[in-house]
Amino acid sequence: MAFITNKRVCLYRNTGVFFVLMMCWPACSAQSGNNSMYDYSSKVDSVLSLMTLDEKIGQLNQYTGNWQATGPVVEDSTKIEQIKAGRVGAMLNIKGVKYTREMQNYAMQSRLRIPLLFGQDVIHGLRTIYPIPLGEAASFDLDLMERTAAGAAEEASAQGIHWTFAPMVDITRDARWGRVMEGAGEDTWYGSRVAEARVRGFQGDDLADTHTVMACAKHFAAYGAAIAGKDYNTVDISDLTLHDTYLPPFRAAANAGVATFMNSFNDINGIPATGNAYIQRDILKEGWAFSGFIVSDWGSVKEMVAHGYASDLKASAEIAIHAGCDMDMESRAYHKHLKELVEEGVVDIKYVDEAVKRILLKKFQLGLFDDPYRYCDEEREKKTVLSTRLRDLSRESGRKSVVLLKNERQALPLSLSCRRIALIGALANSQKDMMGFWANEGVEKEVVTVYEGLKRRFPNVTVNYADGYDLETNDLRLSEARAAANRADVIVVAVGERFNQSGEAKSRADIAINANQQLLVKELKKTGKTVIVLLMGGRPMIFNDMEPHADAILLTWWLGTESGNAIADIISGDYNPSGKLPMTFPAHVGQIPVYYNYKSTGRPESKTVAYSCRYQDIDFEPAYPFGYGLSYTTFQLSEPKTSANVYAMEDTIRVSAKLKNTGTCRGKETVQLYIRDLVASVTRPVKELKGFQQIELNPGEEKEVTFILSSSDFSFMDRNLKYVTEPGKFEIMIGTNSKEVKKAIISLK
Repeated sequence: MAFITNKRVCLYRNTGVFFVLMMCWPACSAQSGNNSMYDYSSKVDSVLSLMTLDEKIGQLNQYTGNWQATGPVVEDSTKIEQIKAGRVGAMLNIKGVKYTREMQNYAMQSRLRIPLLFGQDVIHGLRTIYPIPLGEAASFDLDLMERTAAGAAEEASAQGIHWTFAPMVDITRDARWGRVMEGAGEDTWYGSRVAEARVRGFQGDDLADTHTVMACAKHFAAYGAAIAGKDYNTVDISDLTLHDTYLPPFRAAANAGVATFMNSFNDINGIPATGNAYIQRDILKEGWAFSGFIVSDWGSVKEMVAHGYASDLKASAEIAIHAGCDMDMESRAYHKHLKELVEEGVVDIKYVDEAVKRILLKKFQLGLFDDPYRYCDEEREKKTVLSTRLRDLSRESGRKSVVLLKNERQALPLSLSCRRIALIGALANSQKDMMGFWANEGVEKEVVTVYEGLKRRFPNVTVNYADGYDLETNDLRLSEARAAANRADVIVVAVGERFNQSGEAKSRADIAINANQQLLVKELKKTGKTVIVLLMGGRPMIFNDMEPHADAILLTWWLGTESGNAIADIISGDYNPSGKLPMTFPAHVGQIPVYYNYKSTGRPESKTVAYSCRYQDIDFEPAYPFGYGLSYTTFQLSEPKTSANVYAMEDTIRVSAKLKNTGTCRGKETVQLYIRDLVASVTRPVKELKGFQQIELNPGEEKEVTFILSSSDFSFMDRNLKYVTEPGKFEIMIGTNSKEVKKAIISLK
């Protein structure tokens, strides 16, 4: 039954309270086609015309449930009464169909029965946990990322959730910032493609499909550029850097139809993002014609007082609504002060109406006016949550996210002759740490550890486990580690970060692996056995002390529910690792921020020239470059060939190279294409990723890889903040990582 009619509004007077009848004309679901494409403007206007100012402001408030908090909680015992009075538009952190139905029931007791939205931080899964987003970005598999987002949406929607606060599309170039784990890394072009894939996965083709959820592009904007990598810190960058580096993934998300945006905690060039009309109104709503709504991050409206930008909570409400922030998450600024601001004439009602209409539109597109309980199916919840199909998807994603950083003397995959494995390192047997940060409803006992995964995969091999170090203190337990190692044919040792060492508010000045853990690797190598290191964590890490003593290093991130099985697939050789680094790994913390697409100075980096852009005390080269990752086989890539040397602006540019598997097993290689604009009206990076292809080949097999470029692939943001393509010479580079590339020169005229 429909709660809002299409052609006219039918009212029923009962004890002085108006209710919208449910029988005046066909329900929204009767409309054919995509709900997201249907024009709901007349229905939105009809609802708006019925609303009091209090009810309008209510739609702009989002409160947390009491089950799980993801920010500082404001104690409030009147939430239920506010919902019944139509004073709340959305909730977050409400778990499961039982509770979402209960809360929706309260909303249906309000005068107009406008349904609630339920949001949740579904960052890399809800109950079935997938690899952290940065780890999954290492797969360079956009289809996979779309499928895992769809899997997370299916599970979340089955639990009554309408809306996820993901994907995070911030470009991140400072590994000290804990939230690098939530994004796709340092590259703007790749980050834009990942943003599109994840939005498509979460939202599908139609928001009214109950197997999908609304996505939320966050954090708008430039949160990843926080000074010194400190969370919530100031961002001070030029407009050119903002537009050329940090905004494109957000625009890609908007073009992909993302339903909502979330503004960021930071100030940008002196203006807090939540109160920044330039980014929210001028760029997003007007420049990009974004029709969804903007939600604040948790408490960011009131935090403008701490920024020193607003005098008090009332001033914060005024600034935020004028700047274009539509929904206030847990600041209570709109709830407490917006009505008086309107009545005093300080805030024009048009700003409130605009925000309300944007929120109502999404509720219509979700089909909630049609049926507020359409996401509340307990039978579907039981069948979907932690299903075998979703666990299989988690395992697939996990093994595709692993990056092989080192593999000397073919230490991996394990030899068939191996009969005894020493598994050392408390992280290898920690279910909580396998899930990583932002694991939401992940349950520890449902997680497969490395210890369990290896025992399942190698039933005829003895797996001797030893902690090696204390999980809390990192104090070494060398005697038991040596005893296990001495009984083994091969040593597998897990080191790295705990789940709570990367994530929100988890910035670190020192991103080196704990010294005792690195010492453990060195001591184990003294046994003379092969040492395989599993490197776990949520960010680029530094491990110079242990690196020479490891025969193989697998970067396993935090892989989620199926961690142990995914890692066992790699160690056994059942899956040949194919991951590539989405962020540069520094060799020293003093190199940070470090990224591959830097600009040349007038005195470029050089190891031999004294007056060059370099450090006196350390090398300027990182430990591992962007796009780096090995395989159990080897590949040979030919010189690139172009279809011509000179092109007109309207021409299609074909770039090809031959890739050959020169090793002994089947494997997948990610061929990457970079360009460099040699002379431009503003300086350009030394290389920029513009395409990649994943090619799987048998031993001895060769295949031609072809990239198709157009003049738009050579465009950039000029000093007037306009995209232009200028004639001139360009380097075309093809390689298997950003450092090892082969070049050709073309000209555009």
